[in-house]
Amino acid sequence: MERTGIFEKLNEVFRDIFDDETITVGEETTAADIEGWDSLTHINLLATIEDEFDIKFEMKDIVKMKNVGEMADLIEDQLK
Repeated sequence: MERTGIFEKLNEVFRDIFDDETITVGEETTAADIEGWDSLTHINLLATIEDEFDIKFEMKDIVKMKNVGEMADLIEDQLK
């Protein structure tokens, strides 16, 4: 899957989790950019992304993730 496809799916997941059709995430998007993105929502978000892409994040990778671009990097690596 190409990076643009990953971001298309990520946008769908974010819009669903945050119940906001106007959300568009990009490389530099962080929790501070999206209202309601707290620690509990983060857990739900990661679980939904794992299901959507049929992948599993490792804890060591989760704690290093600083933005959606890094999340997309991890997804891209696991889909190879």
